[in-house]
Amino acid sequence: MHYELLPTLATPADLRALPEDRLPQVAAEIRDAIYQQVKQSGGHLAPNLGVVELTIALHYVFDFGHDRLLFDVGHQCYPHKLLTGRFERFSTLRTTGGLSGFPSPAESKFDLFQVGHAGTSISTAVGMAKGDQIRGEGFDPERNPDGRRAVALIGDASIANGVAMEGLNAAGTLTRQMLVVLNDNGMSISRPQGGLAQQLAELRVSPQYLGVKRRAHEIAGRIIGGDLIEGLYHRLTDVVKDLVAENSWFARFGLVTLGPLDGHDLPRLVRILREVAVVDRPVLLHVHTVKGKGYDFAEGDATRFHAPAPFTIEDDGRVSIAKKGRSFTAAVSDALSNAMEQDDDVVACSAAMPTGTGVAPLFDRFPGRVFDTGICESHAMDAMAGMAKSGLKPFFCVYSTFVQRAFDQAFQEVALQGLPVRLCLDRAGLVGGDGAVHHGFCDVSILRVFPNAVLMAAMDEPSLRAAVECMRAYDAGMSVVRYPRDLVSERFTDRTCPPFEIGRARALIEHDAADVAILAYGASVQDGAAAIDALGADALSSDVRVSLYDARFAKPVDVELLRRLLDAGTPVITVEDHALIGGFGTCVLEAASEAGLDTRLITRLGIPDRWIAHGAREDQKREAGIDATAIVAAVRAAVGASWEAGRARACSSQDGVRRP
Repeated sequence: MHYELLPTLATPADLRALPEDRLPQVAAEIRDAIYQQVKQSGGHLAPNLGVVELTIALHYVFDFGHDRLLFDVGHQCYPHKLLTGRFERFSTLRTTGGLSGFPSPAESKFDLFQVGHAGTSISTAVGMAKGDQIRGEGFDPERNPDGRRAVALIGDASIANGVAMEGLNAAGTLTRQMLVVLNDNGMSISRPQGGLAQQLAELRVSPQYLGVKRRAHEIAGRIIGGDLIEGLYHRLTDVVKDLVAENSWFARFGLVTLGPLDGHDLPRLVRILREVAVVDRPVLLHVHTVKGKGYDFAEGDATRFHAPAPFTIEDDGRVSIAKKGRSFTAAVSDALSNAMEQDDDVVACSAAMPTGTGVAPLFDRFPGRVFDTGICESHAMDAMAGMAKSGLKPFFCVYSTFVQRAFDQAFQEVALQGLPVRLCLDRAGLVGGDGAVHHGFCDVSILRVFPNAVLMAAMDEPSLRAAVECMRAYDAGMSVVRYPRDLVSERFTDRTCPPFEIGRARALIEHDAADVAILAYGASVQDGAAAIDALGADALSSDVRVSLYDARFAKPVDVELLRRLLDAGTPVITVEDHALIGGFGTCVLEAASEAGLDTRLITRLGIPDRWIAHGAREDQKREAGIDATAIVAAVRAAVGASWEAGRARACSSQDGVRRP
């Protein structure tokens, strides 16, 4: 497609300068630009295709250089980026140094929060609305008609999140303008779950839920606000009166509720938003959109195309999504399937991510034993605690970045009770294109504080299977396994993977008198192995003897191994795809210190105390200093003054190498 209008839209003011009849062309160009880019780079496709018209209408009516626009989750922000001067950089989406796939204040003044988690937009909008009101900058149709308006956009079933409920509860208390736009596309990442999702589905198909030109006193009696709402009602045109939802559940929070409204009807959206923009009460506008709008393959399989990898369209019309190998997610799916076949007490759960966490294939195989709670991590953790209390063996499969949303429940209902809830943490560590909003960088830090918790990491598929089996048998408290958003390596799969013994590491390459030992946690083992390869290929360091251990456990640490290494004067380098603060290396330091060992011999490599931006995962590991090159440098530094002595010793006698 030739883009006639998009390149001319340097700011939303340029959009507002267009006649309204040109907006459909803007929509067509935006939709094509998103499709063409995600085909190449991957990213969030279906959510963004579904909000094109809605985003255009919002920017056409409001001035978000002045007004406030708060995104929920943020993965539906691509049209917003294209309308706010980022068209020329759109080809850099999700790449190192390029545009983020989420709102980013570093990119644009039109992005107020860097956001990637669900349920937050209403609360942050309430906060900004109150802040502007306190500062005398809030919109008031009579006293300050040029003041700032506040708009929260929430969708993909985020409205069912507990934080969203808290935000709605607070929004209803506002005495000024605030607009909540509920982008209801009938989907979460997968199918939405729960009673609220069912009610929204009924609203979309049942005309009886729509208000049709009622008298003002009928509405005023049902919506909080009384005389104020009655006066508001008389100021509205018939077009908006027809949208007032008399029996809306949201009205119970104190929000005037309008809709459902077709979210792809641009002229009507603009008309409604213009009128709602001057309402001096909190309003919820219920907008019905189609996820994946404009492309049959995305509309027909919105889950698969929620956030696909790069893809191609074949000559016969089939869509082929790029695949490079077997993922840890697929591996954990099979591991759980094996556990569920062996043990009828094993159940599995996901919070709106059944496909992303590998749970989806289990639904048909184990009906009644697999659950999706929707975007409700706190509820999921508590529900798993309840199942554990009843005698089941629950596995909660959740992204590392989202488990922190259920920390309080992990504390109160799981750990404090001594219940054996098992956590499978996908996307642990640096996550690539999603960037800082989704990095799983603190799960060890926050979960290691719980008494009797056992924290593990998997380096490959056999170790992941062994970890799951260890968790299935562990009943003394919480157990956790973490693994990255990456492909499983076959580097060490030619040998038998021993069972996980709690608090015991696994030797992969072990020298009788090593110059240095790498103690790697999880998939960082593969980077350690690559570093040893690089050292061996370098004539200056090929004689340096480096042992490599798969640590397996961050809690409890293998103190026996540490004692053997440190008492022999062997420098130890810990490597992890996790924050240095409170991470695996810290666990090692603390364990060594408590055992009276020489901690000066320990060097820690991990994610530093700064944010790592989006980009290729290998680029992120390089920036964080945890890739093979960084490990090589750490080995050389650790060997230090004994380097020449080590080379001389290696030349005089060949020490044996044990490869268990």
